[in-house]
Amino acid sequence: MNLPPLQEEFVLHFGEMGSRWGINRTVGQIYALLFVTERPLNAEEIADALGFSRSNVSMGLKELQAWTLVRLKHFPGDRREYFTTPADLWEIVRILVEQRKRREIDPTLTKLRELQMSRNTLEGDAYADQRIAELTTLIELLTGWYDDMNGLDTDRLVQLLSLGARVTDLMNKAGNVLPMRRRKGRTGEGEGSEG
Repeated sequence: MNLPPLQEEFVLHFGEMGSRWGINRTVGQIYALLFVTERPLNAEEIADALGFSRSNVSMGLKELQAWTLVRLKHFPGDRREYFTTPADLWEIVRILVEQRKRREIDPTLTKLRELQMSRNTLEGDAYADQRIAELTTLIELLTGWYDDMNGLDTDRLVQLLSLGARVTDLMNKAGNVLPMRRRKGRTGEGEGSEG
């Protein structure tokens, strides 16, 4: 690897984490390099910096383009393609969350809904049916919350996230005004405020 020490450590860590995030080490390192490099890089520069073959870099860039995590740039008088990441960190986070939702959550929710619709024709037990219904409801609640949060502009989203535990304090102070679901087996929480 032909990088300054800070960049090298960051790139190596992203490569290690890649497999935990569902991408391979090469793709993780390519993305990390583009993220910490001030100017767009072409595939040859990426290959030289990371010590990868040109074909591995090309495959990695195609995967990152499929995730919409890199931007393609062209410069006048240069036929090569250059790559960079979005400058806005929040745009990157939104892309990552949307892609993970689309690839992992949406297919699961679709299958759960199919199972619920076919419960009359499939042999099963009441317990499994109940658990599938609970999981479907939970995932629908979370995806609804995600849609609401994704609809906020970045400044409002940052404000909301900055509130942290203060949101819970606000809900506690709101008392009976906000409907709250009582948790099973927990006393004191949400009592008298179920709506």
